[in-house]
Amino acid sequence: QVQLVESGGGLVQTGGSLRLSCAASGRTFSSYTMGWFRQAPGKEREFVAVISRSGIMTYFGDSVKGRFTISRDNAKNTAYLQMNSLKSEDTAVYFCAAEGRRTYSGSDYYTREASYSYWGQGTQVTVSS
Repeated sequence: QVQLVESGGGLVQTGGSLRLSCAASGRTFSSYTMGWFRQAPGKEREFVAVISRSGIMTYFGDSVKGRFTISRDNAKNTAYLQMNSLKSEDTAVYFCAAEGRRTYSGSDYYTREASYSYWGQGTQVTVSS
């Protein structure tokens, strides 16, 4: 198993930036593809971004493309979500998730919640105007 803990959320003004971290413990972090999702009040959980085990492959949801980047440091067992040019509609609880059943192939698979085996508790991001 792997345990995931998100951090870095908070209150930021429109146009600002935040970097979220997802610290993993347990089994080998580099064995997992890592994803980020978010859930706004009253809405379904939405795919944000995914990064392959090696960090070479990344994929983003349409609503964050060009503004967010995803990275990982396997030596530190941590994945990151850099969020720039934040908008009020980015306000949500952000979750990281881990998938370790297959080698990265077909990005669409990783946009689905059910593809991930492990989830963190989430961190709140609030963007105010």
